[in-house]
Amino acid sequence: MAKLRKAEQFYIIRSLAQFMTPTEVVKDIKEKFNIDVSPQQVEGYDPTKVAGQDLRQEFREEFEKAREEYLQQPIHNISGANDIVQLKILSDLLFQKKNNVPMTIKIIDQMQKIVKGFYEKRIEITGKNGGPLESIQTAVSVSKEEYLKARQEVVDDY
Repeated sequence: MAKLRKAEQFYIIRSLAQFMTPTEVVKDIKEKFNIDVSPQQVEGYDPTKVAGQDLRQEFREEFEKAREEYLQQPIHNISGANDIVQLKILSDLLFQKKNNVPMTIKIIDQMQKIVKGFYEKRIEITGKNGGPLESIQTAVSVSKEEYLKARQEVVDDY
């Protein structure tokens, strides 16, 4: 088990708060800090897991704060949510899968949907001046003979 400094511990906590898996955090810690940690050691810093039940209060508060900040960020801060990034990734995939015709067709279709704003079209139905729709209920009084005559006309049309 590697001995971690406080900065590295906070880094692990923030990463877990951003929904990274322990395995992803292990790889990230190795790249950034050149420290070998196990997934079990990392999981001990996640208060939502059994292994992190006894986590110190200061780490719990940091986890909660980091998770709240992560969930409250605007969606445009996430690179994969931007159309340009999606199109670039799809473009790279298109050239890799060029010989796979069904995959190429799916990728091109996906690119067209992004470019044409397929996912952005929303229709809002409202009443006059943006208000709620007005509904009117009326009762119709019909005699039995009129009802049977109208019903017969409908049946005869078929």
